[in-house]
Amino acid sequence: MPTFELLYELAMVSGRPLLRLGSPLHAKLRRGLAGRQATVAEFERWGSAQRDLARPLIWLHAPSVGEALMAQAITGALRQGRPELQVAFTHFSPSAERIAARVGADVHGYLPWDTRTAVRRALRALKPGVIAFVRTEVWPVLAREARQVGARLALVNAVLPRGSSRLRATARLLLRPAYQRLDAVGAVTEEHARHFTLLGIPGARTRVTGDARFDQVWAMYRQRAAFADAALLVERLRDPAVVTVVAGSTWPADEARLLPAFALISAVVPSRLLIAPHEPEEPCLARLERTLDGLALGHARLAKVESRPGRLPAVVLVDRIGVLAHLYAAGDIAYVGGGFHLAGLHSVVEPAALALPVLFGPRHANAREAAELVVGGGGAVVTDTEVLAGLLLHLARDAGARARAGRAAADYVRSELGGAARNAQLILDVLEGAAPA
Repeated sequence: MPTFELLYELAMVSGRPLLRLGSPLHAKLRRGLAGRQATVAEFERWGSAQRDLARPLIWLHAPSVGEALMAQAITGALRQGRPELQVAFTHFSPSAERIAARVGADVHGYLPWDTRTAVRRALRALKPGVIAFVRTEVWPVLAREARQVGARLALVNAVLPRGSSRLRATARLLLRPAYQRLDAVGAVTEEHARHFTLLGIPGARTRVTGDARFDQVWAMYRQRAAFADAALLVERLRDPAVVTVVAGSTWPADEARLLPAFALISAVVPSRLLIAPHEPEEPCLARLERTLDGLALGHARLAKVESRPGRLPAVVLVDRIGVLAHLYAAGDIAYVGGGFHLAGLHSVVEPAALALPVLFGPRHANAREAAELVVGGGGAVVTDTEVLAGLLLHLARDAGARARAGRAAADYVRSELGGAARNAQLILDVLEGAAPA
């Protein structure tokens, strides 16, 4: 066993009591600890009662919500190709808990603690043929123990951009043993595929599979049933008398530019802003309300707007998570947050799939689709308040320009479809022992 992995596992074991001490003060941490505590026992109950050893099992793991949605698309493609398969799904972040049941797996839960005891119990219960990590992270102990019991390993829908911290010298040294255990990598582009060789993965084990996120979003928006639970909300917020800007997953750095820009255009063109902050908790909402008061913009929270009929204010503050994907359907222009934030840009695929022009800040190196949207005419980068106000004003005034940019955005998403099927096929090839080609 590599020395780093031994130290890593010791840290995992010794750190758990400290996490429990801090959990009363942090709701997400508390939910995650409780979920991880229950997962292995749930897998054992399911394995004892429902695991059919005549049917191969694929274990998909996703870190958070975005990756869980990719896993949903890949699971659907797996079911189409091999309906007899059993599927287990795990996630790391508590934020993915609310959508875990939608992935389509036979059993789901939190990723067990990455320690020998927990991992071995889960492997005995599930007996997976393949464990497929989605997007980024490969868990060292799970990967090691899985190989020892004969399970194969894949990383699918994988990204490794040039500036990734995983490519720094120290990180490469520490991560290399875990990544070298992978039987195959399905990368979203040729460039990402090449970077995996720096983590010790031979080029022969990589394949360009595309990005299943496009399939997931496209399918969601083309199935009108997906809007059934939000149809009234979308209808309430859609207003043909104004140009509606939907701002999704914004951070304070976005809002510092967006709100003054919107105040400028709202004085010229009938317009409305639906703003969904990345963390719609009370301190954030109260801060936004103070800023809007200072700009003399009328506002109300979404909960209040939903409960009372009548005219909508200039700004609607989205005060809960889980509705942003639907809110884009009520918009004419989208602004996606994170482009002024160190963590990088949030997903531009949802508004693009709905044929909205997409605006965002300059920090988008983590999202190749953002740059490709710009090249195709479906998106634009804003660098400051003045540029943002100018673009918003141009799009608000010119319905033809909005329509052309929206069509270009939707055409781009359409051109990227097929990643779910290709990633599913890679998993099936690994299951059958076939190397990528």
